[in-house]
Amino acid sequence: MKAVLTNYRQSPRKVRLLSGLVKGKSVEEALHLLRVLVKRAGTPIEKLIRSSAANAEKNFGMDKKNLIVKSLRVDQGVTLKRIMPRARGSAFPIKKRSSNVVVILGEKFVKEKKKVVKEENK
Repeated sequence: MKAVLTNYRQSPRKVRLLSGLVKGKSVEEALHLLRVLVKRAGTPIEKLIRSSAANAEKNFGMDKKNLIVKSLRVDQGVTLKRIMPRARGSAFPIKKRSSNVVVILGEKFVKEKKKVVKEENK
């Protein structure tokens, strides 16, 4: 299951701080972490994970409890270039960066315990 957020107006460097925390966690645990964190990117990433989990439930019939955040990739989006006037008529460039975020959810593999039956040797 995949969900994409394009041109989110925050620099990728700041958004990547959250991707390291969430990667590999279950969906419920990731949502809880993002709700508690005091980072601006927490809310959009939380919505993105919720959207991907809803897609998994509706389209593929998967259980939300068995989903994990397989990968959360943050790439650089479009950079807006602006100019700030400086002293003596010069100009200073300002780069307003944006991010593209891709969330991929996977299913948790539950290992089944096999009972080992000891056979009696006669």
